[in-house]
Amino acid sequence: MRTIDFTPLYRSAVGFDRLARQLESAARTSEAAGWPPYNIETTAENQYRVEIAVAGFKPEELNIEVKENLLTVTGRKTANDDAAPQKTYLHRGLAERDFERRFQLADYVVVTDATLDNGLLAISLKRELPEALKPRRIEIGTTKTPLIEGESAAA
Repeated sequence: MRTIDFTPLYRSAVGFDRLARQLESAARTSEAAGWPPYNIETTAENQYRVEIAVAGFKPEELNIEVKENLLTVTGRKTANDDAAPQKTYLHRGLAERDFERRFQLADYVVVTDATLDNGLLAISLKRELPEALKPRRIEIGTTKTPLIEGESAAA
């Protein structure tokens, strides 16, 4: 098991404690079970998509929530109908267990859309910078030198 010690970072840098916590959290979650599998792709500049394989889940059994830059996707299977005849499986390879996947989002990244198609849950994300943070062009003005009394403008 690998651990990273961020103590030197805390001693020499101010304000990076949040980044260190995110790195530690990412290291812990990467050790967790890899189910359900997912992809993260970039679709355009400042646009992303997270695809999660959720075969067998209905839209009402899935929940997507964003709180404090943390995207949480949960799946809760509803109980099977007792009136249906009992099934006897020879092999059961499709997982029907509950899950929770968490993704740390950068500042100003928002969820724009979510779709479920052919067992893939696709969540679209977009980075939307506020106008105050976007680069802007500043025009450079010139100042006129004041005239000294008694001198003409041609001097």
